[in-house]
Amino acid sequence: MADRNARLAALMQEADFSNKSLARAVIAAGTRSSEDVTCDHTYVGRWLNGSIPRGNMPQFIADAIGRKLGRRLTIDDIGMGDAAVSAVQPDLGLDFADKPEATAKTVTDLWRADLAEAEVLVRAHPDSAAWNTASLRWIVAPPDRELTRLGNRAIGAVDIEMVRSTADAFSMLDGKFGGGHARRALIQYLHTDVRPMLDGKYSDTVGKQLHSAVAEALLLAGFMSYDSGLHGIAQRYFIQGLRMAQAAGDRLLGSSILSAMSHQATFLGRYQDAATLARAAYTGPAGSLGPTMAAHHIAMEARALARLGDDRGCDLALVEAERKLSQRTADSDPAYIAYFDEVELAAEIGHCFRDLGRSVQATERGAGSIVGDGLNTRSDFFATMVQADSYLGQGEIGRGFEIALNALQLGEGLKSARCVQYVREFQGRITDDVKRAADFRVFAEQARGFRLWRQVDEQS
Repeated sequence: MADRNARLAALMQEADFSNKSLARAVIAAGTRSSEDVTCDHTYVGRWLNGSIPRGNMPQFIADAIGRKLGRRLTIDDIGMGDAAVSAVQPDLGLDFADKPEATAKTVTDLWRADLAEAEVLVRAHPDSAAWNTASLRWIVAPPDRELTRLGNRAIGAVDIEMVRSTADAFSMLDGKFGGGHARRALIQYLHTDVRPMLDGKYSDTVGKQLHSAVAEALLLAGFMSYDSGLHGIAQRYFIQGLRMAQAAGDRLLGSSILSAMSHQATFLGRYQDAATLARAAYTGPAGSLGPTMAAHHIAMEARALARLGDDRGCDLALVEAERKLSQRTADSDPAYIAYFDEVELAAEIGHCFRDLGRSVQATERGAGSIVGDGLNTRSDFFATMVQADSYLGQGEIGRGFEIALNALQLGEGLKSARCVQYVREFQGRITDDVKRAADFRVFAEQARGFRLWRQVDEQS
């Protein structure tokens, strides 16, 4: 038998609700959301005894009581949050919803389930069909209606700046320490602080700015989840971020999210999906795409083509990416893509040539991709490992091992499943002949002193 719902009982007493009057208020809450609700005093009695209603009913209960009390309540406040997590469906977050309101509810459910480590999400694998459906719907979807809301809390420019500035701070932590360092803290911030903003009071203009800011935060949440090896959760954040960007009318941000999906798909070995997503990112915004963003998206396509073994296609894409990047100006693109510069493109080129087996070109073109300023340690780690891979591919094993040790040193402070995978791939490139060499014995002894190397050994 379920435990009595003490939280609901206390709130009903505070709001002076009887079972019958709460039932009427819940029906009214459903009507305000354009949903027909069946409810009477016997339903309320069952809720008080611990049963959890299905669908949107928990939120209608919270809305009804919150309206009477003059403050916003969540389903956690009414004692139904944990049960909502246990009822999470496997397809949560994979849909590109018809209405922005549905997206706001979905991200709220995702944040809650993520924080509760709902097994159905933690164990989820990405769904190729969801990538394809979301990208197609984003390309053809008409503009949304106005985003004006009449909630209890007024939302303005300062609130939006807080969201953006907080996301920027988490982005810095992500690049310096890896997605696993502060991912959960970001999700907690979104659930606790940003969720009420979506239900606030704002004009259409402010609503669009808010949805754009939240979409950008979801893009970061997706990348940090991807970097942590939580690929199913990452895909869901990317898809919902894409839908938020659509609601905001922010086509450029939407294209960046598609490009992130492409990046993840390449990492997961879904190379054709990755190429398709990158092309959608490039073509979707039509003529509004700036040169920096265009170069980035084309480079993502090149990464996928390299993995597919398409030398010519990859070369053509890289030439075009370089041409586009040469056209950038200080104000040609949104601020969030400013990080993508000649150094970042060099890193992408290094990855491509390594994957095509052109090791000499990889070391030459990728040599300028390591900044070493301590601000984006993970990117430096990736670029350094690619250099190590490439020297190993040329037969310069001593140089390759020397550079790999530099990478492992960079990785000491990184909590990143991607970094672990890069080390695993490097180990896979060490042939039996190389393992018999004296250089390898010296290297292996030193490598065992680094955390990422030990992680791979422990997982093997």
